Amino acid sequence: MKNTLERPARNEAAVENDHGPANINSGDMVAAAGDTRATSSKTGHIGRIVAGSLLSGIVAAIALIAGPLAGAQEHIITGSVLITFSLAWAMLAVSSMRWTDQPQRWAITPAVLMAASGIFIVVLAPTGNQLGWIWPPTVAALTVWMVIRSRRELRSRTRVWLVYPVFAALMMSSVGGAYETYRERADAANFPMPGRLIDVGGHRLHINCTGTGSPTVVLEPGLGEPSTAMAWIAPAVASTTRVCVYDRAGRGWSESASAPQGGIQTATDLHTLLERAHEPGPYVLAGHSAGGIYVLNYARRYPNDVAGMVLLDSMHPEQYTRIPSWPGFYEMFRRASGVLPSLSRLGVGRVLYANAYNDLPPPARALERAFLATPRDNRSLRDEFSQLRTAMAQTRSLTGLGNVPLVVVTAEKDAEPGWEAAQTDLLRLSKNSIHRFAPDATHAMLTENKAEAARSSQAIRDVVNAIRTGTVTVR
Repeated sequence: MKNTLERPARNEAAVENDHGPANINSGDMVAAAGDTRATSSKTGHIGRIVAGSLLSGIVAAIALIAGPLAGAQEHIITGSVLITFSLAWAMLAVSSMRWTDQPQRWAITPAVLMAASGIFIVVLAPTGNQLGWIWPPTVAALTVWMVIRSRRELRSRTRVWLVYPVFAALMMSSVGGAYETYRERADAANFPMPGRLIDVGGHRLHINCTGTGSPTVVLEPGLGEPSTAMAWIAPAVASTTRVCVYDRAGRGWSESASAPQGGIQTATDLHTLLERAHEPGPYVLAGHSAGGIYVLNYARRYPNDVAGMVLLDSMHPEQYTRIPSWPGFYEMFRRASGVLPSLSRLGVGRVLYANAYNDLPPPARALERAFLATPRDNRSLRDEFSQLRTAMAQTRSLTGLGNVPLVVVTAEKDAEPGWEAAQTDLLRLSKNSIHRFAPDATHAMLTENKAEAARSSQAIRDVVNAIRTGTVTVR
């Protein structure tokens, strides 16, 4: 009986020797239970938090671009998108630390960097590509670091189907940005500027004049186009008289203006440019598409400087109401033009324009693609389009050109309903006008296609001849 009663004591001693004291008081048990509850409280699903955070950032950025920021300036769109993405990364970091047992503290780093970059861009509104050699390798290094950290700390299938694609997009943006910077530097070296740059007050514009004779012809390219768009027309006209092509502010070789320009400021710039270039007037003004709006504004502001005019499928001052499809196109293009500068910094413009303008002669074709792919030209396009309705409204006060020779050339192929009637209405501007049709030409072909550009060139030469001979009616 005695031996039986002693066994529990020996077993208790054995437990104490192997595992420490066996007699645990009630306070320790309560504390242990509390630790268990603390651990079990962080049972949030990490996959849902990752998906919710990153997808909400992507959706919010798209909603901003398509909604309140549609058509905004580049620094507003780029900066706002970066700030939105920074909030998504911050949400991932905070939510995972608070609600799961897989804290993703590494997400704080991209959150801070993107927020700082976004605020910097919104506040300072940089216009150049000076940081093009800095931000791409920075983004690439950050992406590699995030890949390493997420592999260590994130155990979820969202890492494969969501986080890695986000990292891939970041890496592609860095590669595209570096390539865009390289191409801009290479193009500047490969395509030396013809003509010269002249200060017109705060910025310099590029002008290139060739040929001899009078009157001097001034060519005004269409919406978003550099002077290279007139590559077929300029030499054809230069064989007869002096011809000048130029780049509006922010386009081609010209420097950017401090703010978007309407029709009056564009006309003022051109007047100052011709005066300081010592190119005497009066001039024959030839404008294609939106270029027609600009030459009409010039004629309104400087009527004594206009000897003749050619409108090549020109926009109409009342385009918004006369062409039924125009309001829809205007709204679509307004939104798209706001995004293009930001995308062009990532090299997207090189893809969009890789096979464009095939009908231009080879040197001009390469130049056109090089110019239009850049963030600077796309920013200029956005700014120009934002002021286009203003330029049209400013043109409406032009009551007429008197007896100034005027030729209106209209492209009929794929023309929108109402376009021909609007073109015909332009004839009323001059008592000495004629309407010519190009049945096989589209809007762009009047400058880009060799055969149709020859038709445009002939119209200009006919106006020049009418001025020289004093012909009352343009033939």
